[in-house]
Amino acid sequence: MHIKNFPKDPQAVLDFEFDWSNWLQSGETISSHDITVPTGITLASDAESGGIVTVWLSGGTAGTNYIVACEITTSSARTDERSMRILVADR
Repeated sequence: MHIKNFPKDPQAVLDFEFDWSNWLQSGETISSHDITVPTGITLASDAESGGIVTVWLSGGTAGTNYIVACEITTSSARTDERSMRILVADR
């Protein structure tokens, strides 16, 4: 499994996207999503639109990497999970 890396400063509040828009079948939508965030970084908010789940993250400790996961269920009862690595560093 390949996990994409994304940089983040500990003081920044940034948005990151989990994009399923090309994976969804014609007419299929995301019915629900669940975000898993490890201790040390904060999920400020999340929303889904058009097959893209956007998460807003704050905090984190410089020099620490965090794996953030998003699991979805679709209108066709399919499920999938994707993860990203947030690389926190002073910038």
